[in-house]
Amino acid sequence: MAIAEVLGTDRHQALLLREKATETELKRRQLAQYNILSFATHGVLAGELGKGIEPGLILSPPKQATEEDDGFLSLSEIAQLKLNADWVVLSACNTAGSEGDEGMASEGFTGLAKSFIYAGAKALLVSHWSVSSAATVELMSTMFRSFKEQQLPRAEAHRQAMLAMIDSGDPLLSHPSLWAPFVVVGDGG
Repeated sequence: MAIAEVLGTDRHQALLLREKATETELKRRQLAQYNILSFATHGVLAGELGKGIEPGLILSPPKQATEEDDGFLSLSEIAQLKLNADWVVLSACNTAGSEGDEGMASEGFTGLAKSFIYAGAKALLVSHWSVSSAATVELMSTMFRSFKEQQLPRAEAHRQAMLAMIDSGDPLLSHPSLWAPFVVVGDGG
């Protein structure tokens, strides 16, 4: 909700929160109309939920699970979305991780990043490791404030947010493990 407030988004129209953050609700939306998509959820690496399970994003489970909505938005399902977003922000752990089996090395950005690009995203913000929820809220809020108010390019807004955390003097924000997991992939402009 912090990002929606910074961007001045109508939270009743554009946000899927808690029990409404299901695959069905997400897929029902005309996602191509959104310039920015932000997911604040749990990211799962390949094999983390079991052998052969793709990477994905955990969404709210439906009352009755179906093949189309099991509460897990997989790499394959993401690739089938129809996006036209300038920026997809994945505020979740390990979203730059591999699409291969457990323990397999990955070249470059694969997995979720590749799937969102394939679906039509022009740029992404992804993470290389587990992230702190509180620090991520601070990073995202500061980044989107710079992006909107100063009209900075995506990569520069991200850099400014990291610098603000470093310069904060707060050990709960300034440690690299808290601001360094995220990177902009794709068009940083």
